Amino acid sequence: MNQSTIAERVRAIELLVLDVDGVLTDGRIVYTDDGRELKSFHVRDGSGLKLWHAVGKRTALISGRRSPAVERRAGELGIHTVIQGRDDKRAALAEVLAAWGLTLHQVAAMGDDLPDVPLLRECGVALAVADACPEARTVADYVTVTRGGRGAVREAIEWLLQQQGLWDSLIARYTSGPRRS
Repeated sequence: MNQSTIAERVRAIELLVLDVDGVLTDGRIVYTDDGRELKSFHVRDGSGLKLWHAVGKRTALISGRRSPAVERRAGELGIHTVIQGRDDKRAALAEVLAAWGLTLHQVAAMGDDLPDVPLLRECGVALAVADACPEARTVADYVTVTRGGRGAVREAIEWLLQQQGLWDSLIARYTSGPRRS
């Protein structure tokens, strides 16, 4: 696909759809002795999502697994659409699009494994983490340098916002102003 076509598709993106395990986390599942599941989230992914929301963009999490930790992290980040325990991620996305009045060409989806490939193939922009399975990386428009759960979501958000021409003005509030002497 030529670069201008990718640039046009990126400009239309309003919704970022993320898988959880292997994208927002490093993919490991840790259980405590009493059976609770632990997940580790990278703080820069969280700050990237807050920047994404600051420019009026939306986020949805769609995961094949269920975890209370995902609900908690989503709440902390202002992600109101969390769909868990759904094997058919395409059907879950269709529900999100219908509720928000969006189309597939307005979606960037990010995944790491085979269950994510159907979404990646259908959305406007496909994103994969560096350590995604070969099938996900092959269909991706952008593959991060960073592994899942290590800041890959932040990297993808920066790329999207740079392509949309929104990054420089967004970070100016953090980087401009007087320096201390």
